[in-house]
Amino acid sequence: MADTPNTDVKKMPFERAIEELESIVKRLEEGKVPLEESVAIYERGEALKTRCEELLRQAEARVEKITLDASGKPTGSEPLDVD
Repeated sequence: MADTPNTDVKKMPFERAIEELESIVKRLEEGKVPLEESVAIYERGEALKTRCEELLRQAEARVEKITLDASGKPTGSEPLDVD
């Protein structure tokens, strides 16, 4: 399930961060959370969202495009052009 609010978001793997973020969104959408708790979990949700975006940017930077020669055989790789 989701981590406790004391878990350091900056050390969380993507899968755990997104799982907890989804749990927070669900709780907030249900509207049954007291105001003070809503504010606290919203803030944690923002931190989790930032962590997920950071991890996705890192993963994207590591993705490489395989280059092929004239006969279609792989010759190496180069950074993915995401423009």
